[in-house]
Amino acid sequence: MTVIRRLRAMSLLPLILLLPAAIQAGAAVPPSAGVAEARTALRDSDACVERGNRGTARASRCYALDYGGYTRTLRVYVPHQRGGPWPLLVVLHGGGGGGGGMEGLTRSGFDRIADRDGLVVVYPDGIGHGWNDGRTDLKSEAVKRGVDDLGYLRALPGLLAQRFPIDPARVYATGISNGGLMSYRLACDAADVYAAVAPVAANLSVELAPACRPPRPVPVLIIDGTDDPIMPWDGGAVRVLWMTRGDVLSAPATFARWRALDGCGPARADAEVDAVPDDQTSFIVHRASCAGSEVTLYEVRGGGHTWPQGVPYLGPRIVGRVSAEFDANQVVWDFLRRYRLPR
Repeated sequence: MTVIRRLRAMSLLPLILLLPAAIQAGAAVPPSAGVAEARTALRDSDACVERGNRGTARASRCYALDYGGYTRTLRVYVPHQRGGPWPLLVVLHGGGGGGGGMEGLTRSGFDRIADRDGLVVVYPDGIGHGWNDGRTDLKSEAVKRGVDDLGYLRALPGLLAQRFPIDPARVYATGISNGGLMSYRLACDAADVYAAVAPVAANLSVELAPACRPPRPVPVLIIDGTDDPIMPWDGGAVRVLWMTRGDVLSAPATFARWRALDGCGPARADAEVDAVPDDQTSFIVHRASCAGSEVTLYEVRGGGHTWPQGVPYLGPRIVGRVSAEFDANQVVWDFLRRYRLPR
């Protein structure tokens, strides 16, 4: 119980945990208020499950909207500069977490990038602190209830565009763990909405991999640690403490699967980089060029179930090491920003 109490207290949980059903990231609304395709306007709210990190001059704001019979909450960070239309980056938390926790886990790095480069960043809250990422054996509230997260995240950019000047050709997704697997699902089944994705600490699930048939080459950046104790680099069962959460491909097999889907040429590897010897990690970048796309794998040697240069939310015995070798926020954005939906 000591570990569980600590996990809840952190509010930065990119783990796939089984939380009590009473703790929900979105409250159900009366059936008359909406069905699977019901959508309502974005409105101010104070019901986000976690506060956003206040590491920037301005804080993100909490909003709510109704979709699929649930009130969905989300934190939104808008750049201080005027103008637009802006790109949109959807940042998905891991299982057991929330949007505000994800903002904190990344040290508000995407918010600072937003102020510098001009983009809107959204940190949605999953129902029951998780996402229905396509694993049928994931024992989460989102899966048990059959939550239509795919439909919701497909609709979200358009709903946000009613309030903010968003460029529909430059919509991107990233996320860690359960949020990373949900990013893969968006690349597979929402390639007409999301121009590119960047999953972190996540491999393709064995269920999604054979079913994934995007209608176009989707640029994908993968960041995985070789010593991840939860999402195994070599594939197999996802393990959280004593629980299993479905099976995934290995990181190399995930990289190979996306290269095949995108019709890429041969992969090539850069030289190993160890810029911070004291952190006990290093990294190698594997790249494959495709027609109008790219698939890239950051192999973080010695890295764990963590966000490089992010918050060390739990001890290394539970989640592994946090690499200090590169800023994952900047690497993710530098990759995604190069792409837009084809006309």
